[in-house]
Amino acid sequence: MKKLLISFAVIGILISCGGSDDKKTESTDKKETAVEDLSKNPDYQKGLELIGGSDCLTCHKVDEPVTGPSYRDVANKYAAAGDTIVAHLAGKIINGGKGVWGEVYMTPHTGLSQEDAEAMVKYILLLKK
Repeated sequence: MKKLLISFAVIGILISCGGSDDKKTESTDKKETAVEDLSKNPDYQKGLELIGGSDCLTCHKVDEPVTGPSYRDVANKYAAAGDTIVAHLAGKIINGGKGVWGEVYMTPHTGLSQEDAEAMVKYILLLKK
């Protein structure tokens, strides 16, 4: 009889603990789906490819500032501006700039087309939290 009661108690504990794991799995699944959805975005893909083939990663990283600000910091700063900021920031990439993120000068990238620079900006803006 004691074995039966202990068995029921153990089963009850396992069932009650198992419910919280499902919630954690659902949350993790949603996060993974969001990352997968972002990586399927054509703006994300094109911008990532262009940045990967340039010298941008010498001064910028996604989550940490190097010589310049992190991409995520840029995305968070300009997130509220929406698409209206894309052409402006693309111009900063092409022409260079100074003063917004400190006194370090961002070198111009005059070899980039406006279209490619805008694709890079769209990628960066997708990184906002």
